Amino acid sequence: MKDLDSTLSGANLPFVEALYARYLEDPASLSEDWRSYFDALDDRGARASDVSGPAFVPRSIFNPAGAAATTGGLGGDDVAARQDRVDQLVRAYRVRGHMIADLDPLGLHREPHPELALEHYGFGPQDLDQKFSARTLSGPEVQTLRDIIQQLKTTYCGPIGVQFMHIDDLETKMWLQDRMDSTQNQLSMSRGQQLRVLTKLTDAEIFEQFIHKKFLGAKRFSLEGGESLIPLLDQALEKAGRQGFSEAVIAMAHRGRLNVLANIMNKSPAQIFREFADADPEKYFGGGDVKYHMGFSSDHVTSDGHEIHLSLCFNPSHLEFVDPVLVGRVRAKQDRKGDDRRDQVLPLLIHGDAAFAGQGVVQETLNMSELTSYSVGGTVHIIVNNQIGFTTPPEMSRSSYYATDVAKMLQVPIFHVNGEHPEAVAQVIEVALDFRRRFHKDVVIDMWCYRRYGHNESDDPAFTQPVMYHAIRKRKSVREGYTENLLKLGGVTAEEADEIAVRRRQRLEDALSEAKAREFAYVHDFGRGVWRGYLGGADGAVPSVETGVPSQHLEALVAKLAEVPQGFVPHPKIKRLLATRVEMVAGERPLDWGCAEALAYATLVDEGTRIRLSGQDSGRGTFSHRHAVLYDYKSGRAHVPLSHLSPTQAPFEAIDSPLSESGVLGFEYGYSLDCPDGLVMWEAQFGDFVNGAQVLIDQFIISSEDKWNRLSGLVLLLPHGFEGQGPEHSSARLERFLSLCAEDNIQVCNLTTPAQYFHCLRRQVRRALRKPLVIMTPKSLLRHPEAVSEVHELTQGTFQRVIPDADAVPEKTTRVLLCSGKIFYELQNAKRILGAEHVAIHRIEQLYPLPDASLDGLLDGVAAGTPVVWVQEEPLNQGAWPFMRYRHGDRLLGRFPFQCVARVESASPATGSAASHRMEQELIIERAFELA
Repeated sequence: MKDLDSTLSGANLPFVEALYARYLEDPASLSEDWRSYFDALDDRGARASDVSGPAFVPRSIFNPAGAAATTGGLGGDDVAARQDRVDQLVRAYRVRGHMIADLDPLGLHREPHPELALEHYGFGPQDLDQKFSARTLSGPEVQTLRDIIQQLKTTYCGPIGVQFMHIDDLETKMWLQDRMDSTQNQLSMSRGQQLRVLTKLTDAEIFEQFIHKKFLGAKRFSLEGGESLIPLLDQALEKAGRQGFSEAVIAMAHRGRLNVLANIMNKSPAQIFREFADADPEKYFGGGDVKYHMGFSSDHVTSDGHEIHLSLCFNPSHLEFVDPVLVGRVRAKQDRKGDDRRDQVLPLLIHGDAAFAGQGVVQETLNMSELTSYSVGGTVHIIVNNQIGFTTPPEMSRSSYYATDVAKMLQVPIFHVNGEHPEAVAQVIEVALDFRRRFHKDVVIDMWCYRRYGHNESDDPAFTQPVMYHAIRKRKSVREGYTENLLKLGGVTAEEADEIAVRRRQRLEDALSEAKAREFAYVHDFGRGVWRGYLGGADGAVPSVETGVPSQHLEALVAKLAEVPQGFVPHPKIKRLLATRVEMVAGERPLDWGCAEALAYATLVDEGTRIRLSGQDSGRGTFSHRHAVLYDYKSGRAHVPLSHLSPTQAPFEAIDSPLSESGVLGFEYGYSLDCPDGLVMWEAQFGDFVNGAQVLIDQFIISSEDKWNRLSGLVLLLPHGFEGQGPEHSSARLERFLSLCAEDNIQVCNLTTPAQYFHCLRRQVRRALRKPLVIMTPKSLLRHPEAVSEVHELTQGTFQRVIPDADAVPEKTTRVLLCSGKIFYELQNAKRILGAEHVAIHRIEQLYPLPDASLDGLLDGVAAGTPVVWVQEEPLNQGAWPFMRYRHGDRLLGRFPFQCVARVESASPATGSAASHRMEQELIIERAFELA
């Protein structure tokens, strides 16, 4: 062998490879020494005698063409080329296999894909038994082409089809490939696991059938046709328990929600049936929501004894707009737990196929998934693919092949699975959760199923989809099909399957009897956990609180805010700004808006209140007033002074968000739902852009307390004010928020001083009341020489809903002007110039709730019949006037004539001409003082 070893030099490698080719063809043709040498190398025992046709000889740098077999057959070039084509075929199955996978339970066959045809690679039936290298597959390294193709079809073209080859990261792609190849994408289930799946399918099916019979014609948005969702979620929770998750948060639209509530969330079926019976209308007079929009929370115990707290988000009919809400809730829970690895709270987001492809908030939510300030370590997306949207087929509702194609914007796998194969569904959720744990990224499951009925149970889908519904009517249920399969395999007996059904049906009968009882007691899940001690309801039920802070403490905090790390070089203007703020708190100059805001944040985080501020350009502030995040002038590294006040302070975040309104506002609203003790704020770049998130405002923020008994202390900061910047940079649509005000549901403010802003933010946290707060924040007032406060205004007192004219003498007042926001300073200036001492100018800082007592106090001592004028910059049909007129009519408090001075009514908020703006503004001031 020593002589052989000397032969194995680089120069002799082609010769050795040729010998190895002969060895593979006929070992006996070589000497005993060479035979023994190759026997030792060939630990897998591959022989050309096992191969029909020539063997593949690897090419090397010394033998680029590959060695030819010495006993006839093809040359090395041809053998290598054929192997290359096999390798291309293997790759094609991984890339395109999903295109011919058995995904559609209705059996509507898919067209063969040309890239998966043997002929595309120059092969035919005669080549199927030829052996090739199968090094990139699991199993033997040499396999027949027939076996290679069968393994690929089983793995990638069965009831599971996977899109993962678009992923650029090699480690991620290889992990998925190895995980699927090693099992051929099949899960080996024990008999106990199979029985659990069967039980969950039985629960899902019987629940729907029971309601269908007992509450004939009632809308329930049935899960029938997609019952595999229930075992899917059950398996997800079982896996989550083994992975150590302590919580799971679920969000979904209305289809199947009742089934999930009963069979996953463990909501009492009796309570669901009571809601169907609608036996207690007096409880919901003017409020509440339909049963298939309701959320719930409960504690779930897995079969292994792991306890997981479950939360199902409330959701309106606006389908996907709950997506960012769920993700925000999960992030808040993770932050509260200190879960930086994002492996204690699992987000499960259930979509419909038409909505996932059709609603832009899906893309906004996906876009946030890997951003540091919004990531939750991966959301599990589950699409219940009914292959239809109401009456619209896929070819009319999307341009993409799959409903999930928008998710390919992320480097994550998309698993397509036939919902009539529960064990394939179980395999997919198993791999999906392992992927999420390994890579902390989103993962998408597209479960193909169908709707057994129409969009709702009173709809006839055969009007528009006759062919589909002919096929559906012929289908057995998922449970029936799975039971038959288990019976064939001997995994369960018919008696066991029947006994499960009888037991589950009796459980529902007992629940129905309970629901009919006159003394039925509802179980509510609000006001518990982190929400204990916080209140909703009437604004006046919660006393006002002192929000002042001692001057010494303010001085100490502003000094810390002015510090920068050693070696940190601030921008020259920032350096001056920090020094100026120290002077402001020392009383050497008045406080501006930016300083008051910084002090409000500093005092709160120092007191233990978490602060999260998110929005476009929020770190610096759109108008460069905040500078909560500083950047080294030379290196660019960031420093957040509000995060470096003390070792015991609460976290502070000022986040520059993606260019999204719906997605980011939804996220922050969701965050506020699980952070009642924090100050959570969303800031619009300009208030005008808030209407990009109108669904979140109308369906969640404004009405969640009335519909769902869910409270939120979210703050909306909306820059507002008419300054000649045109129709898209003037108005936060104050009138819209005020038109939505009722039952003390929100707070709406338009402030005039930095001190008011300071106290308003602190009051939002210090009171036990939790209501959304909408603030029309300033633009030009940020640097207005009169829009300032003295430091003593921060050290004492509290927020003022109204600010009276300190110079007005009620007995001498012959005209009263009421206003809010920026227009006050223009009116005040005109009053000084005109010497109009007979005119009182009172500021309404909080437009809602605004008790009559507050207005009465302003007008105390003023003679009845004195005209009161509401003055605003907005057109007559916008701003606060429509709300004020609706509330008070043409006589304020029944004794003062009430009218308005404003721009003329307009379809657009503001003119695009700066000169015209100035003319309009001057005319408002003149009319306010009866000069025009």
